[in-house]
Amino acid sequence: MPRVKRGTVRRAKRKKLEKLTKGYFQNKSKLYKFMKEAADKAGVYAYAGRKQKKRDYRSLWVMRINAAAREHGMSYSVFMNGIKKAGIELDRKSLSELAARDAAAFATIAAQAKAAAGIA
Repeated sequence: MPRVKRGTVRRAKRKKLEKLTKGYFQNKSKLYKFMKEAADKAGVYAYAGRKQKKRDYRSLWVMRINAAAREHGMSYSVFMNGIKKAGIELDRKSLSELAARDAAAFATIAAQAKAAAGIA
């Protein structure tokens, strides 16, 4: 079997890991074995975090809509049911932006939802 000399490849691989783990605590940024472990674990956390972020934002939108709907005398579920019946096709993200930034626009939507839900 031929001998393999991998000086530049090995160095490049290590430099890439050093760049990824720069600033990590103690040996996680200095020793190759621990750099590898730390970078792998960071990748796992990053992947999970991208999924978690979607859940976090949706929950924030629901909280904002719920708070604004309660100001208009409805719960979140009644409000969402009302806008579905009224045929308003706004998603939670845009509804929460209206609730947070444009109270007048949200008030008109809430009035329509209330009428469609049959609440006096």
